[in-house]
Amino acid sequence: AVPSPGRRPPPPAPAVAAAPEADEWEDLPDAPPPRGEVRGDLSPALEPLSVLEKGAGSVSPLLEPLSNYDGQDLLDPDEDERIMRQVRQTLIDAFRVTTGSASSSADGPSRAHEDAMVAAEKARGMESGETSFNAPGKGNADEFHGEVALPQKNYEWEDKYKPRKPRFFNRVKTGYEWNKYNQTHYDHDNPPPKRVQGYKFNIFYPDLIDKTKAPTYYLEKDDSNGETCTLRFHAGPPYEDVAFKIVNCEWNVSHKFGFRVVFDRGVLQLYFNFKRWRYRR
Repeated sequence: AVPSPGRRPPPPAPAVAAAPEADEWEDLPDAPPPRGEVRGDLSPALEPLSVLEKGAGSVSPLLEPLSNYDGQDLLDPDEDERIMRQVRQTLIDAFRVTTGSASSSADGPSRAHEDAMVAAEKARGMESGETSFNAPGKGNADEFHGEVALPQKNYEWEDKYKPRKPRFFNRVKTGYEWNKYNQTHYDHDNPPPKRVQGYKFNIFYPDLIDKTKAPTYYLEKDDSNGETCTLRFHAGPPYEDVAFKIVNCEWNVSHKFGFRVVFDRGVLQLYFNFKRWRYRR
């Protein structure tokens, strides 16, 4: 009907939402399934808060005092992580095959870098009175002088790392002792016998697992009458011990007279000379 002039039209009726189609009802969530029944979407059923609070802490570890543990078994987490990273990096470097270098063999990782370190030390040459001291020892008792063949030893870590003997390049210094006695009985045309005056040991440990612990050395008695002794070098995995039969004389441990003991960049250097005794009638 057409409204008469001068009258307002009635307000429009509110819109009524259309009833959902049959397909739209399928998208609506269903009621939660009964307890114990698995739903098709594998979503976990919500537990009442009271159930969670009832079992809270049942699987939490008990905090025990440190006195219940041995102090040697405790390790700082940061220190443990640092050691693990260092071990990983050492193994990666040991087994890495680089272009132009020898590849890993069936006996273990390549030792080409150790051979290069030995060659670099050898290229430095010899000072006056020095000779090489790297051959296996020969002779018996007091005449034996050089590397000692150590008996086979089992290490606690050999199930993880294959033991290997470290490379080394050593020097021995010999010379004349012109003390009062020798000056009286000898001259330059008829010199006295040369005697050992000192040693320079260079032991290479580039693949040492824990580089924070420097290798050590110590003297051992041998089966001689005291003229010689055994100098043994010891380090951690993967290196075996190595030892040398040397002259048994008192060391001069003054740096002014050439004493040096340093572990740097995988090389243990032990340099020492013997004390010189004046002849007294």
